[in-house]
Amino acid sequence: MSRARANWTPQEWRTLLTVAAAHLVSHLHILVLPPLFPLLRARMDVSFVELGVALTVFNVVSALTQAPIGFLTDRLGPRKVLAAGLALGGASYVALGLSCTYPTLLLAAATLGLANSVYHPSDYAILGGAIAEARVGRAFSIHTFAGYLGGAIAPPLMLGVAALGGLPAALMTAGAIGLLTAVPLLRAALNDQALAPLAPRQAESRLPLLAVLTPAVLGMTFFFTMLNLATSGVQNFAVTALNAAFGTSLGVANTALTAWLALSAAGVLLGGVIADRTARHGEVAALGFGLCAALVLLVGLVPLPAVLLVAVLGVAGLLSGLIMPSRDMLVRRASPPGALGRTFGIVTTGFNIGGATGPLIYAALLDRGQPQAVFLVSVGFMVVTIAYALVTEHRPRRAALAAAE
Repeated sequence: MSRARANWTPQEWRTLLTVAAAHLVSHLHILVLPPLFPLLRARMDVSFVELGVALTVFNVVSALTQAPIGFLTDRLGPRKVLAAGLALGGASYVALGLSCTYPTLLLAAATLGLANSVYHPSDYAILGGAIAEARVGRAFSIHTFAGYLGGAIAPPLMLGVAALGGLPAALMTAGAIGLLTAVPLLRAALNDQALAPLAPRQAESRLPLLAVLTPAVLGMTFFFTMLNLATSGVQNFAVTALNAAFGTSLGVANTALTAWLALSAAGVLLGGVIADRTARHGEVAALGFGLCAALVLLVGLVPLPAVLLVAVLGVAGLLSGLIMPSRDMLVRRASPPGALGRTFGIVTTGFNIGGATGPLIYAALLDRGQPQAVFLVSVGFMVVTIAYALVTEHRPRRAALAAAE
């Protein structure tokens, strides 16, 4: 056993595994409905557009409630809020499985959006307070990796259960997973000793809104928006763009995208180790994303043989995942004392902003017959992200030098 692993306390491991399980469930719940769309359409006698409205409701509610939930997290305690979110999400899917009507679907989408808004504020507030400074980077990386895993297992799990027991069984299984995962968190929430290191940070959780909306926090919201815009171009549109630009077969393009996604998850774990070994998180993010941008640019400009395409996009995915723990450490550094939940609640709305605008940008490029521009625009957003990461890294250093003079 390595010394780093030996230094973890049993309490830290329990906390990390519990929170990682909650994050896994959050990503699983996000991807429960899309694989079941054909079954839902037949059962409810609705169009795919009407089913898409449910996803829109989910995202709008999540975007509108995430920042307020961040404030609630710091006020009531992240364990209670996280347990409540898991229970609400689980109950929503159970109710949908019992009813399976379109009005119930829309109502469930709204409550699932509210439930989804608790995860980032609560998860990071718990980990930031309960994990020692020397290990918090790895804790963030394991937490993020668990989310990737939840998204990966959702489609086969839902389709498998639906094949064996039908649509209601699949929906209620997703709900039961959420309810069961809430139990240890609720138990911890009722035990003040379970996460005692959180107390000093929670004692300072009465900061007003303007005290949290600092330039650093608003800047990180911009950073998250740019990061989402940069990566969503590859993740959502690379297959179509490669096929249209170079005639790449859908099989090869999907294999390359799978390599990006799989190695992104591996990169997250590697990035956690790096984040714990350096304080220069902005430079790590800039270097990793800079190399990623170069590889994405190569994919967008040069028709690559199948094997090389898969390898290049896979390495690019590894680099994009590697920077995620450093991204989270930058947010932690920008957070005012006692306001980590609110800070993550605010900055992660950048994901919602990017998620709402990115598809419109990239789809418009494809509609105009410019598939290669998908990669070029994605790289452009990466360059902006890199520049801001470097500014974030060097601003405190310049301030310290100015104060010393």
